[in-house]
Amino acid sequence: MEFENLVCVREGRVLAVSMNRPAKLNSLSLALLRDLAAAARMIGDDASIRAAVLTGVGRGFCAGADLTDPEARPDPGESLGDYVATRLRRFFNVALLGWANLPVPTVVAVNGIAAGAGVSLALAGDITVAARSATFAVLFAPKLGLVPDMGGTHFLPTRIGVARARHLALTGEAIDAERAVHSGLIAEVVDDDQLQARAQALAAQLADGPTQAFIAVRNLMNSGSAHTLEQQLELEAAAQQRLGGTADFAEGLAAFRDKRAPRFAGR
Repeated sequence: MEFENLVCVREGRVLAVSMNRPAKLNSLSLALLRDLAAAARMIGDDASIRAAVLTGVGRGFCAGADLTDPEARPDPGESLGDYVATRLRRFFNVALLGWANLPVPTVVAVNGIAAGAGVSLALAGDITVAARSATFAVLFAPKLGLVPDMGGTHFLPTRIGVARARHLALTGEAIDAERAVHSGLIAEVVDDDQLQARAQALAAQLADGPTQAFIAVRNLMNSGSAHTLEQQLELEAAAQQRLGGTADFAEGLAAFRDKRAPRFAGR
């Protein structure tokens, strides 16, 4: 499948998806959001894809919503607040959920600026790596009088805690990749010329692994703060019950006993 605003490159069992609006720093037009949602559905429908990479073409990962998008304008008589909420529900949230809930592990490679909703998108993957030149800025409240959206109020406090999340959201202060990794916002920082290779290598490693278990790890960690310890223990037990019946678990046991590397198939 070809997309107007994405470049998709398949390498083995990994699909790398690059947002391709470099002149606009890959800001999120409605057309790009539709493409992102469609790409997520395509990945979910293709069992031969075992991992995905999301990145941006050019000098920025994603500068947030495209506020100059000629397609995005209120309908006659529609209030600006209703327009913003409708656009979020119909386009932004659909694209975000598509990528956050992919049935395969996902690596996000942040090149250059991630701002506004671009920060949310950067945090939607399972592992986020950034180029040393990358910066992150949560600009909604101090610049536009809005709250972080596209999952920002979920991802930020989950990753770095409420105090630091509020500081970033209220001040709009941009932080560099080194500070982002030290705060726990992202997992790794690498030299700019190594970003894509590192993201691809991580994704290939994940693609070779027990992908059902990886998705279960994601789901359990996402839900942990909403449950008591007793509830989370039961969810873990239920996950182990399901995963214990998979071919991958049987292969893992056999490999351990045979003192060899496991050969997982995602089943």
